[in-house]
Amino acid sequence: MGRFFLGLIMIIMGLYLFLNNLHVSQSFSLATPMMNMGSFHLTTGYVLIPFLFGIGMIFYNPNNDLGWFLVIISLILLGVGIISSVQFRLGRMTVFELMMIAGLVLGGVGLFLSGVRRLNRRRL
Repeated sequence: MGRFFLGLIMIIMGLYLFLNNLHVSQSFSLATPMMNMGSFHLTTGYVLIPFLFGIGMIFYNPNNDLGWFLVIISLILLGVGIISSVQFRLGRMTVFELMMIAGLVLGGVGLFLSGVRRLNRRRL
């Protein structure tokens, strides 16, 4: 039981230190290219055009399937654009810090799996 919890604590500490050094930024705007189709760049602004037509169709006739389709597809594409604009960057750290993080995570995984294996043997 001790190996299991010690491994779990080491994994949590290592992942905390790793995530603490990770910097997240984004570059989402209406002119940011979401997808490239040959020489055509699909920007998030272009996605709003079918969205607006779909909203107009829905207000005119709420049972219009094409309007609902345009709105749903536009919202999905906007969500993909937002998620794809997120950038992760690893902050500056020394070799000692990197080795400490790797040692905590990998050593914790080893202890955790060893503890799980021992718990399974006791149950059998």
